[in-house]
Amino acid sequence: MTATPERRRRSRRVMFAVAAIGTAGTVVARRLGYNIGGNVVVRCQKGHLFTTLWLPMASLKAVRLGWYRFQRCPVGNHWSLVHPVREADLGEDELREARTRHDVRVP
Repeated sequence: MTATPERRRRSRRVMFAVAAIGTAGTVVARRLGYNIGGNVVVRCQKGHLFTTLWLPMASLKAVRLGWYRFQRCPVGNHWSLVHPVREADLGEDELREARTRHDVRVP
């Protein structure tokens, strides 16, 4: 079964819209001071800080839930919702501790 030209156009529009929304979200997050894209300091629901790989519109080892992700916290050894934190909002000790704690590198 081949796709009709209209169906292909609709698929391209949807893919473009998804990419545009993802790009806009990343730009807004960066302007708000979040270091999205790469190794990012995150906080779990229990308050633990650690570093994880956070790629916009992609997730290899976590379940994406909008601004949050459900993944394993390496500090407390539990599953939790995590979210990025602004490094500027952390003290030197908190930032140093977060950077020494990384989640698993490979899913």
